[in-house]
Amino acid sequence: MAGPGADLHAQLATATAEGEIFAEVIPTFSATETAQMNFGKFSPGPQGGEIILTPESTVFTLGSVFKGPGTHNAASFYVSGDADASYSISLPEEPVIITNVSGARTMVVDNWMSIPSQGAGTGLLQNGFQVVYIGATLKIGNLNDNPVGVYRGSYIITFDFN
Repeated sequence: MAGPGADLHAQLATATAEGEIFAEVIPTFSATETAQMNFGKFSPGPQGGEIILTPESTVFTLGSVFKGPGTHNAASFYVSGDADASYSISLPEEPVIITNVSGARTMVVDNWMSIPSQGAGTGLLQNGFQVVYIGATLKIGNLNDNPVGVYRGSYIITFDFN
């Protein structure tokens, strides 16, 4: 027999509780070029040679290369993401070709270097960012090989976040 007490007993056996949901959005890891690599102005000389551009933006010339007036600078990349995240830097393994914008003549860029150095877990995003500086060596022929003009090219650097 169901009476008024049976409905009360059914209501007392039911309970509700509130649960919480948790999710966290983390910063997107990104890398943006903030300065282009610039070997500056120079003259190749009769035997050609090399320009070594360090990640600190110091330039050394080898062979019969004569440094001209003006500026030069290492490339820089602004790397950002989660605070204190570590990441790896992979520089180009193969030489990169740059081409005279007025013709088909080329030069080779190789011997890539960076600060922090290339390798697994060498970068650290202190406060969520770090600037990475990139240098390389430009191989230059003589003036017949590399006539007057502007030379351009591009390269890929990979930042792997751990």
